[in-house]
Amino acid sequence: MKKILIPIGALLVSGVSHAQLNNTENYVYTKTYLDYNGTTAAKTSETVQYFDGLGRPKQVVNIKASPTGKDVVTHIEYDGFGRQVKDYLPVPQQGTQNGGIYTSPLSNATQPTLYGPEKIFSEKILESSPLDRILQQKQVGTAWNDKPVQFSYDANTTADAVKKYNLVTTWENGATKSGFIPTTAYAAAQLYKNTVTDEDGNQTLEFKNGEGQVVLVRKMLSATEKADTYYVYNEFNQLAYVIPPLASVSGATDETTLNNLCYQYRYDGRNRLVEKKLPGKSWEYMVYDKQDRLVLTRDANLEAQGKWLFTKYDQFSRPIYTGLVYSPPGRAQQVAAVEGLGSNNEVRTTSSFNNTGMDVYYTTNSAYPQYNYTLLSVNYYDSYPGYSFNPTFPTSILGEATLTETPTVEGLSTKSLPVMSLVKNIEDDNWTKNYIYYDKKGRAIGSYSINHLGGRTQVESKLDFAGVVQQSITRHKRLNTNADKVITENFTYDTQNRLLTHTHQVDSNPVEYLAQNTYNELSQLSGKKVGGISPSAPLQDVSYTYNIRGWMTKINDPANLDVKLFGYEIKYANPASTGGRYNGNISSIDWKKSITAGEESTLRRYDFQYDALNRLQDASFSTPYSTVPINGFFNEAIQYDLNGNITHLLRNAPSFYGSYPELIDNLEYYYDGNKLTKIDDATGNPTGYEGGNNNNSIGYDINGNMISMPDKKIDEIRYNFLNLPYHVNIDGYNKSLSYLYRADGTKLKKSFITSNGNGAMYSSSTEYLDGFHYASSTGDELWWAWYKETGEAYEPEAFINMIQGSSYNNILKFVPTSEGFYDFENNEYIYQYKDHLGNVRVSYKSDEHNEKPIVTDSNDYYPFGMNFIRNPEAEAYFGTGSYKNYKYNGKELQETGMYDYGARFYMPDIGRWGVVDPLSEKHPDLNPMMYANNNPTRFVDPDGMDWVESKNGDVTWRDDVTAKNYKDKGVLQKGETYRGTYYERAKTWDNKHHKGLVLEMYHTSGKMDYSPAKEVNVEISGEMRNSKIGDVDVKLNATFENGKTKNIGSYEAVAGGFGNGAPENGEYTVDSYQDRSPNGWYNKGMNRDGVGFSFNLNPQFSTGRSLLRIHPDGNNEGTLGCIGMSGDKIVLTNFRDTLRSMIKTGGPVPVNINIQNNPNNNGRSGTKIPNVNE
Repeated sequence: MKKILIPIGALLVSGVSHAQLNNTENYVYTKTYLDYNGTTAAKTSETVQYFDGLGRPKQVVNIKASPTGKDVVTHIEYDGFGRQVKDYLPVPQQGTQNGGIYTSPLSNATQPTLYGPEKIFSEKILESSPLDRILQQKQVGTAWNDKPVQFSYDANTTADAVKKYNLVTTWENGATKSGFIPTTAYAAAQLYKNTVTDEDGNQTLEFKNGEGQVVLVRKMLSATEKADTYYVYNEFNQLAYVIPPLASVSGATDETTLNNLCYQYRYDGRNRLVEKKLPGKSWEYMVYDKQDRLVLTRDANLEAQGKWLFTKYDQFSRPIYTGLVYSPPGRAQQVAAVEGLGSNNEVRTTSSFNNTGMDVYYTTNSAYPQYNYTLLSVNYYDSYPGYSFNPTFPTSILGEATLTETPTVEGLSTKSLPVMSLVKNIEDDNWTKNYIYYDKKGRAIGSYSINHLGGRTQVESKLDFAGVVQQSITRHKRLNTNADKVITENFTYDTQNRLLTHTHQVDSNPVEYLAQNTYNELSQLSGKKVGGISPSAPLQDVSYTYNIRGWMTKINDPANLDVKLFGYEIKYANPASTGGRYNGNISSIDWKKSITAGEESTLRRYDFQYDALNRLQDASFSTPYSTVPINGFFNEAIQYDLNGNITHLLRNAPSFYGSYPELIDNLEYYYDGNKLTKIDDATGNPTGYEGGNNNNSIGYDINGNMISMPDKKIDEIRYNFLNLPYHVNIDGYNKSLSYLYRADGTKLKKSFITSNGNGAMYSSSTEYLDGFHYASSTGDELWWAWYKETGEAYEPEAFINMIQGSSYNNILKFVPTSEGFYDFENNEYIYQYKDHLGNVRVSYKSDEHNEKPIVTDSNDYYPFGMNFIRNPEAEAYFGTGSYKNYKYNGKELQETGMYDYGARFYMPDIGRWGVVDPLSEKHPDLNPMMYANNNPTRFVDPDGMDWVESKNGDVTWRDDVTAKNYKDKGVLQKGETYRGTYYERAKTWDNKHHKGLVLEMYHTSGKMDYSPAKEVNVEISGEMRNSKIGDVDVKLNATFENGKTKNIGSYEAVAGGFGNGAPENGEYTVDSYQDRSPNGWYNKGMNRDGVGFSFNLNPQFSTGRSLLRIHPDGNNEGTLGCIGMSGDKIVLTNFRDTLRSMIKTGGPVPVNINIQNNPNNNGRSGTKIPNVNE
């Protein structure tokens, strides 16, 4: 993407014709080319930011940015103290002024199609002090004006009763081991206490110690009941324990409590985490090499097998291959072995070695482990290896020349790029071979994957100037001998790259319009025409509505469906029959379906109630406008313990004759820590949750994985090293379910077999090949009928089984599309209505004349995901290899009644997972087996792809980073960080693309964009400790051209040059970096770690000091007006390099100094202070 920044002076002189800018205003005009052919710009994104006389932004004009080509303007204003306390929503105007400033930018906001009478700004209420701390935050929207988020700042009191967990740390096997000594309590005013009260009055209190470490997070359930999560640090300020609410309420620190409920951490002498224990799991171990790279990991199951997961690296610290090594010795012995190999690198070779049937073009024993290992994956960079099975290299893809390892005349090549990967199946020695091809800009435009059966999936993409996909062609075949299935997709966009149309074609069949999108003036998706072979004759015309907060409120209108098949309304602050919610929780949902177009069913409603921890407590079902109401027929009510474990669950369903609501589940849960050990059902009703009252114990392995559940007739579950189930025995071993996985966790095959004890009677299987689903079935109608009664998803009254007919083998069933699926058996498109959580509500297709939609599957769900029992209006199906098995959250329902989320399997009838969440450390106050924070109406547990930031700062899109293998499974390496599906960071660029600071934005599905910084400033704020020294925070802040602001660096420091008086408060600029000589008394103390530097200061301090000097904190000499930064050389050089780059590219940088109780220069240059605290 190409950006042009035009200096103001150049605009004034040249009189740029493409924008009508105001010569009497200060502004920055930015133009981003979205399409460019070398001579003309077909599409651009243009922005003008205007500044007032003090250099502050006052208006941002996005030229012709709305879908109808109108300007979108953001108004910026300040209070009497120069603070921006109101943040206005962008307002589309009535036309365009081609970049000119608007004198009344808010006047158009009241249009009914925009914001109407709503309040369009959020507001901060600040305290009356120089700290400008926020007391209240009011969100946009009239309904939120009297529902602020409130903040308070205080010190702890004795009434807070904050426990002080005390530790004594010893050394064991090269790692810290912290033990508890008697617990005391913090005295008053020893901790900072910050309280946040959300819009619904729910309070969270955070207590920090003098080091800035969080000691306690307290969430108030009521005025007297609280959920406390304690963070306990050892003598080295390392986090040693996290004590969740269920453990902290007792205060017990015995071994049983710690093992069952607490997070435990141990570190080596380099402050690296080397041992950890998650609640309910045994210990896990990590081994690093001398370059701080994670080389070995082991959990309890691997330890029992004498194995470790390993990763080997090349000389650039890129992971090149992974595997399992048989090496029983413990962590301490492994550390010695790893560090004994020094650099611990393997290098690329032209010769190969063979392991598990695969040739590998790297050295084999230069890095640990050297012997006795089994490969799982191999990665290649820079150049494509010379395998005999390589496909023919494409010299071009859809008209774009591809990069090779041989540099072009411009010096472009595949060097540094990942080009190929090999991934082995876990259960056998077959491999998947993946290739990536790039265009001359280094963008991935093609992929080629040879599957484990010998077939392949090839994807080619045509990108425009901005990297947006215009066309995608997919070629697939299961076996190499099969004919290709070819899928061609085309995309069109508007002038701002909003997606307009998406078409889909299978082989030479007619082109199908999957989606035709329209947008409102705020660029929100407002309408979508779905399906059809003609753009003027869609199968469904879907509309979307949003509230002032941007939250979706309607999919169609359930009160008036007309010919639409589904309507859905979400209510937050404005429910009809329950209390409003303002913090994002949903108060109620209405929905209605038409099984036949034009014939509406009864409107249905759920009203929700939550506790103070935002956990769903009650879901009340009703049919408010029905002449024969069925109120209460599908109610759910839930109770929890302090850790979020469900303790009781009540569930209704229609009685057998449908005349009244029947309590089908009255479940009581029993636990050992967070492990569910037994469920009792007081109703004795076999419908809903099957079992109960049988005193059946649920079994677990040492990794915390559920291995048996007699209530579900599950006799045994076996897990692979990714903690994914690969074999399940059911019903006295008469039925079994088997899974085949790749080493990256990708599911390749599922097989189900049922027997009468004398041999196989029915079997079925589903293969998953790059999204293409194949199915096989063996058995006649009689066998299938018997299978139906015993093999379905354990809620027999929730589903209609599909008659399969005669046996068939490896039939290509379907492939997913952006709007549903393509059914290869019947050569037809399946479309789906999904709700805000991705739950499939209605599936439909076109009739034979392509005129009317026909419903093929319909689902309603209890809040935690189980299909309605005895639902009088839905037609929910379940069967082998069908798209209809994809239901709740869009996940596939299994024969066990569980949903496969990719990372773990979920049980919707009890609202829990069966495996500990490896990401549970992100939310230690919640138990690691709970689903969606116990708020399934608002959240969904994702299983997908994420951004990962490497140790050297590279950010890559990783489709192997899921909850199943994050961090401790050898996928993320030492220094790599999980970043989620959307991530922003500021970074200094100095290359052919851009020079200076940019905001990098990483979006879902691997897209990256950036926005240059337009200004940077430094804030130095804090408070004097005494008359000679102050404690301050130094912050680097940036404002970017897309209007976003971001803190790009925060540093702890002391002000006063180690005791000689703080810098003077005021507004300054700095420029002209100077490195300070380490020689001489004048600079003594400034060069610990070889770091010390200055910037020219304007204006000077009143003493004549003309330099702002930065050096390490920790000595007793210094000079007036210095800043002593905490941290090592890396910290100081990071600050130095960032600020230097900003000065180099943007000129002088503003600096604001605001230190409370500042004595203003009570020292003098060169004075030696023996004791800074005297």
